[in-house]
Amino acid sequence: MTVYISVRPLVLLAVLAAVAAGVLPAAAQGKKESTEARLQRFVDKEEIQNVLLEYGRALDARDFAAYSGLFAADGEWVGGFGSVKGPANIKAFMEKNMGTNGNATHNYHLLSNFVITVAGDTATAWSRWAFVQPQQSGGATIAQAGRYDDTFVRENGVWKFKKRTASNDTGGPARGASAPPAPASK
Repeated sequence: MTVYISVRPLVLLAVLAAVAAGVLPAAAQGKKESTEARLQRFVDKEEIQNVLLEYGRALDARDFAAYSGLFAADGEWVGGFGSVKGPANIKAFMEKNMGTNGNATHNYHLLSNFVITVAGDTATAWSRWAFVQPQQSGGATIAQAGRYDDTFVRENGVWKFKKRTASNDTGGPARGASAPPAPASK
């Protein structure tokens, strides 16, 4: 016996729940949003996405001056190494934990799945990261992977991390692996 269930009531229920929770944009709720407001939201999302990508570029280049400059004056980084507040402290913290000799092993991060929500001069973002390590025998392997949960603030007209929480969903590299150990979640 085959039973068919219509998903329309479930979709309608999900949309109603999203409207009630204020998750849907104003236009989807039947409210008029000005063209200027919509455009600003798209510009803000693009600028925040650029901050997310610059974070990965600066981290992989071990450019901790640029890296720490992405954080607000009271910005906070939380991850596998611990937590720290303020750009100068974040810079010193990352230099201590990751070194200052560049990226001799040429490892890098893949960043993806950006979900960005803007509310005026604040925003949240969720994304994925994967840490890739080249192998001496050729090729590369994903050594670790996880997610970022972010809060942003517009500071002096520029989007900055208010708080970045890095979570490692893979538990880190296996002990005794042939590749050098990767840093804990970035």
